[in-house]
Amino acid sequence: QVQLVESGGGLVQAGGSLRLSCAASGRLFTLYTMGWFRQAPGKEREFVAAIRRDGSSTYYADSVKGRFTISRDNAKNTGYLQMNSLKPEDTAVYYCNADLSYSSVVAGTSNYWGQGTQVTVSS
Repeated sequence: QVQLVESGGGLVQAGGSLRLSCAASGRLFTLYTMGWFRQAPGKEREFVAAIRRDGSSTYYADSVKGRFTISRDNAKNTGYLQMNSLKPEDTAVYYCNADLSYSSVVAGTSNYWGQGTQVTVSS
């Protein structure tokens, strides 16, 4: 059992930065791959990034590669998404997800999801 709560969203100008947090409850968090998805109005949910349980490997969507950085602090049961050089097309609700299966996290079929946090990038 893992419960996830996102925070850190808000309104920023293009070129700005935000850091999203995903706070996890549950003592098994260190066993889980964690990831981020986003969904803009009228668009399908889109994979953003994933990180393995020990932080040894990360994977990014091409659209955010070089601008976003996923990380985690297992001692705090928290994952992060650092978002730099934000663009209006990054506007979306961002969701964190987690699962024991790396492939499930990347595919968006994971068992655990947060409720989302809104990111709005103005031009």
